[in-house]
Amino acid sequence: MSEDLLAILRKACLPAVWSQGVKLARDAAVSGLTRSPNELGARVRERGRAVSPTVVIYPDDGEWDCDCGSKVSPCAHIVAAAIVAIQGGESTEGPTEATAVTPTAGATAPSAAPAKLARIAYRLDVEHTGLKLDRVFLLPDGTERKLDLSLTDRIARGIKDPPVEPTHDDLTIDRVMGRRLRGDVPFTEIPRVLEAMSEASEVTLLGKKVKTSGDLVSPEARLVDGERGGVELIVVPHRSITEVVAMGVALIGDTLCPLALTQEFGLRYERLPEKRVWPRERLAELVSETIPSLTKKMTVSIDTKRLPKPSKALIPRIQVDLAIEGHTLFAQPLLVYGDPAVARVDAGRLVLLTKRGGPSPVRDEPRERALLTRLRDELSMVPGRRVAFDGREAARFVERLERFTADGADPDEVRALWRELVPKLEVRGDDVDLWFELPDDDDDKRESGGKRRASAAAVMLAKREGLGVVPLEGGGFARLPEGFLAEHGTKVADLVAAKAEMDKVPRTLLPVVAELCDALGAPRPTSVDKLSPLIAGFEGIAESELPEDLTVELRAYQRRGVSWLAFLRDAELGALLADDMGLGKTLQALAVVKGRTLVVCPKSVVYNWAAEIKRFRPNLTVSHYTGTKRTLEDADVTLTTYGLLRLDAGLLAEHTWDVVILDEAQAIKNPDSQVARAAFRLDAKFRIALSGTPVENRLDELWSLMRFANPGLLGSREHFDDRYTRPIQVGDAGVAASLRARIKPFVLRRTKKEVLPELPPRTEAVMMCELESDERAVYDAVRAATRKEIVEKLSEGGNVLAALEALLRLRQAACHSALVPGQSADSSSKVERLVDALSELVAEGHRALVFSQWTSLLDKVEPHLEKANLRFGRLDGSTRDRAGVVNEFQSEAGPPVLLLSLKAGGVGLNLTAADHVFLLDPWWNPAAEDQAADRAHRIGQDKPVMIYRLVTKDTVEEGILALQERKRAIAATALGEAGSAAAITREDLMALLA
Repeated sequence: MSEDLLAILRKACLPAVWSQGVKLARDAAVSGLTRSPNELGARVRERGRAVSPTVVIYPDDGEWDCDCGSKVSPCAHIVAAAIVAIQGGESTEGPTEATAVTPTAGATAPSAAPAKLARIAYRLDVEHTGLKLDRVFLLPDGTERKLDLSLTDRIARGIKDPPVEPTHDDLTIDRVMGRRLRGDVPFTEIPRVLEAMSEASEVTLLGKKVKTSGDLVSPEARLVDGERGGVELIVVPHRSITEVVAMGVALIGDTLCPLALTQEFGLRYERLPEKRVWPRERLAELVSETIPSLTKKMTVSIDTKRLPKPSKALIPRIQVDLAIEGHTLFAQPLLVYGDPAVARVDAGRLVLLTKRGGPSPVRDEPRERALLTRLRDELSMVPGRRVAFDGREAARFVERLERFTADGADPDEVRALWRELVPKLEVRGDDVDLWFELPDDDDDKRESGGKRRASAAAVMLAKREGLGVVPLEGGGFARLPEGFLAEHGTKVADLVAAKAEMDKVPRTLLPVVAELCDALGAPRPTSVDKLSPLIAGFEGIAESELPEDLTVELRAYQRRGVSWLAFLRDAELGALLADDMGLGKTLQALAVVKGRTLVVCPKSVVYNWAAEIKRFRPNLTVSHYTGTKRTLEDADVTLTTYGLLRLDAGLLAEHTWDVVILDEAQAIKNPDSQVARAAFRLDAKFRIALSGTPVENRLDELWSLMRFANPGLLGSREHFDDRYTRPIQVGDAGVAASLRARIKPFVLRRTKKEVLPELPPRTEAVMMCELESDERAVYDAVRAATRKEIVEKLSEGGNVLAALEALLRLRQAACHSALVPGQSADSSSKVERLVDALSELVAEGHRALVFSQWTSLLDKVEPHLEKANLRFGRLDGSTRDRAGVVNEFQSEAGPPVLLLSLKAGGVGLNLTAADHVFLLDPWWNPAAEDQAADRAHRIGQDKPVMIYRLVTKDTVEEGILALQERKRAIAATALGEAGSAAAITREDLMALLA
């Protein structure tokens, strides 16, 4: 270990972190020290941590890694390991860790279960039309014994005669019955009790064995022809009911089910059948309101042809009729359906405006209420009431009306009252000047004879503030050209922002300039014709000539990608290639390499790039810019890592590169990071960012990638936040579409489903696990110990890091009790569920990948695989020969199971020998999980791939699944068709801790 590395660490380290690392080294916290020529490994114990973090240091490359999860790098664990290594320390045991969590009262340490346990059975009876419940123990010898205490009291008193392990459902029923050992089941709790009994050992009704279900059984409704052209509605009990045995309970075959809608039709459906006649004049109300409401409650069969055809395509809207009389503007709002209107809502009742036989809208009352609320709040109006406006009030009303965007208002009649500015554009070479002036027929001109005008910046500021008018140079106001800004406002805003930042329009915005020139009849900039394919959406471009030394035949979509990349390369514009994992982004990038090229990638995939170049472009010379004695050599392709890009940013920026490629470019997703700033400084004619997950958490990540590929395209970061991020976060679909249109020429993203229909399907499923009672006690103890304090801090505006730490403990407790400080357990429900599934799959000839974020959890899995005689391999941050592990698993004789840490095995690997993937611990960033799953589902896979997420029931993990869907929406907003997105909020964290 070189002391130079220690100096580098100290320079990169925060003072407080360095001091903490020194203390850990002095306290003999470093253990398991291993050395090799190119690598140092160690574990560092720390008080309060259940598992000692693993540190890996690469002295020659000046890189390091730690799985502690800290957002600070280097962390105190890396510092401590480096200090001990410099001092020649050996492996130590370190201090004993203190207990961090104490189980709640009544929880006991795990112990061996009795050889034979009693089971709980349920005896149901009917007394006075009510359902009566009795519970008994089924003893191992076949005899029965009635309960003499509630299950809760037995547990509290430690009674173990007879020995029994009640299930979660048994305890649910116990809580419903309270201290009553037998008696009537509360009517409101019948569905809950029957659902809990569905997995019971034995249930009898009147001495006969039955099954139970918590699924509600609803009546059935039929619509038939009635008298005088009307329709008759008949409600009867569901045809599957064998017998209604008690209040709210029916027998269907041999299964007891709860009855639904008992308040409407009686506790024993004694009010059925029920009949009601709808006359012809009220059939629209039947179709639009009654039938949709009924279908939410029961099955509805229609045996009549008299109903008007319902149409969900007709949606409600506010129509405002305008009339001008003298100096007065009259406005009357109406709530209607369709455009033109086919129905109107009067006094809460739907009135058809079309002839008989026309379509009938299905009423959307929530949307109606939302429209009426907006009408009241934004315009201070109610439907049907005619309101008059004079003078300034009329102007203010029109401004509010246009913001309201009400359908039916004739904009020409409104705009005739006020003059609009006219946009003017002047082209000077590749630059433009844009301003707005009053129309030619305006008599109000300045003494100098020039037009009264406003700058483009002033117009966009007024529009952003929602003023509706803009001050003119020299005094006075004019109305904004809303029509022009509605169509071209985003282009104008981008030009204003770019010129404010760079004093000139960047080349990437020349297509935008061309669109404005065409719209205003001005000549295009001289060089814009070279970029016409981008303006036309890159349609009809011939495929570029492929390199002569390319040794592989490209697929059709890859040839399309190469053609697109080559065009941008020749135009000296940057590209973001965001194809799905496994579609050959590396190959496409190599096919357009021309001239001196720098490739920056994670250290783990450097060897992969070298192999791909040798395989696909063998004529290219390759240089590795790595190690302590690294030098820049004269080669076609120079390979380096993000760590060295950060360390040698100045040196690498001094050189001019023909091509710079960032692989796994999400490494620069944080624009404030040192590695991102280093990437921005690189001087290159052509820049390529490769990433299957360009947006993982926030839209700022997309800005960072595009800032590298095409500086100036999205303006400054502040402009991007104001123009795109904030409106999209509140659900502005138009802004999301505008962002996608802006980046579309420079971003290419294809999914496997789109371009590889021959690729076997990928199926995702959730595998639910349920905690045993001792595991639940540990989980509840962690939850109780942290919830109150953390929720109070978050409610008071505290930092979310405290909540994240609490969530870490809860997530670990949901996976394995032994991960919690102070706890011990030989196994866990989740690990046992995993091993059972793996044993079955391996027996059937399948192979599987098992991912976890914690190497400590993988440590817990290994003994159980060995016990089950399942061969396995392992790849994590401490693995020295990654390629050897991968090749062994990919071979036919390789182990059927491969354990991987999510950080070390989630990128840069081809593991198509596996057709099943297990994700042990869900995280709210789904991009990392998708990357892991794509290790198996990629080109070369010839078997369907199953992805399993193991989720523990009634824990924080269930909430994480919901957050994952919201995170996916962020990426879809920028790159897909979604219109809104949101990041994890303080409220989300509080909900997870609830």
